[in-house]
Amino acid sequence: MNVEVLIHRLDTGLPLPGYAHPGDAGADLYAVTDVELLPGERAVVGTGVAIALPDGYAAFVHPRSGLASKYGVTLVNAPGTVDAGYRGEIRVTLLNTDTKEAARLKRGDRIAQLVIQRVERASFHEVERLPGSVRGANGFGSTGR
Repeated sequence: MNVEVLIHRLDTGLPLPGYAHPGDAGADLYAVTDVELLPGERAVVGTGVAIALPDGYAAFVHPRSGLASKYGVTLVNAPGTVDAGYRGEIRVTLLNTDTKEAARLKRGDRIAQLVIQRVERASFHEVERLPGSVRGANGFGSTGR
C-alpha cells in the first residue's frame, strides 16, 4: 500500500528519499554536509528534506545497518519520530560508537532510513488497578534465557 507523502526538497543537490530494493521498509536519507565523528562523538546532520504526512501516520528514522556494522555509526535516539504535524527539516543525531576510529561521512552519503507507519492515538483511562496478566509486573530479564 502506498501512502501519499508531500516532500519539500530543501537541498536540490541531494536525491529525494528512495527505496533501494522492492519491498524495503526504509527509504534512504542523505547527509547535507560532510561530517567527521571522533570515537564517542555525536553530531546532528540535516537530510535536506521536510515532509508532510497525512493524519494517522508518523515517520520513524532508523539507523542504517551498513553504517553500524562497518563504522559503528548509529542514531542516538533510534528510532527518531517525525510526527504528522512537523514541517521542519528531518535531522538525525549520529553517534560513533567505535572506541578507536573516527567515522567520516561525505555529503550525499546515506545516513539513515525513513520508515512510514500508521499510528493509533490512545485514549488513556486512569484506574485504581490494572487487570492481571501472566507476566504481571516482572521486568527486565524476567523471561530468562
